[in-house]
Amino acid sequence: MREINASLITEAVKELVIKANKILPDDLVDCISCCRADEKSETAKSVLSDLEANIDAAKELDIPVCQDTGMAVIFAEIGQEVHIVGEDFEAAVHKGVSLGYTDGLLRKSVVRDPFYDRVNTNDNTPAIIHTKIVAGDKIKITAAPKGFGSENMSKLRMFTPSAKREDIVGFIVDTVKTAGSNPCPPVVIGVGIGGDFEYSAILAKKALCRPVSERNSVEFYRDMEKELLDKINALDIGPQGFGGRTTALAVNIETYPTHIAGLPVAVNIGCHVTRHASKEI
Repeated sequence: MREINASLITEAVKELVIKANKILPDDLVDCISCCRADEKSETAKSVLSDLEANIDAAKELDIPVCQDTGMAVIFAEIGQEVHIVGEDFEAAVHKGVSLGYTDGLLRKSVVRDPFYDRVNTNDNTPAIIHTKIVAGDKIKITAAPKGFGSENMSKLRMFTPSAKREDIVGFIVDTVKTAGSNPCPPVVIGVGIGGDFEYSAILAKKALCRPVSERNSVEFYRDMEKELLDKINALDIGPQGFGGRTTALAVNIETYPTHIAGLPVAVNIGCHVTRHASKEI
């Protein structure tokens, strides 16, 4: 059994929320660059060039790449041989988010009640926390700050097993079409298929944390990712809605077994700054 002090969790979360908000994953930056090179529309090329300049400026000036620094989503894989001491796990995570958003001068966007009393909590807590117990004596933490311009465009549909491939593809493409320019394209599309109502949505959010350069390991879903990307990029929404072939940078599908009577499909849209950063302690 390995003891890990909760203070290390707090420090890791603080570091990750700041890093994720300021520095995008290399493969995402490379993907935007490649899309600019492949664009036929001069307007789309210009917009993508501006997005690249913004990404570079954020890194150079040490500031957030987007003004919406998101609601903190934390995925944690906790080794079953770990004993956390000093404070409980979730309290340590919330403290890390609070310190990260306060000391990192990140915009605080969380309100304490969703409906009747929308008063800002002033430190971007509480975070959304998803934990999984795994083998080993380490903790892997992934911070994925999620802005709501893209989050608001996401959808979930409970299909029945009679649904065909084209039904699911059509639902996902229509979700992006309806979203239009609202989620600040070019977007990353996270798709969760299977599980139940809530788990399909978690799968879709997890899919956004997968590198855009990494395709699904199952050929059926790998082909489906490509088909979806092609159809979405044929919508001519383009970068920031100005038209062009770069509406999406990637479509990432994650799956899980489901009930014999169900086929849940969730679509979680990420903007061109689909942020995530990970650390193992």
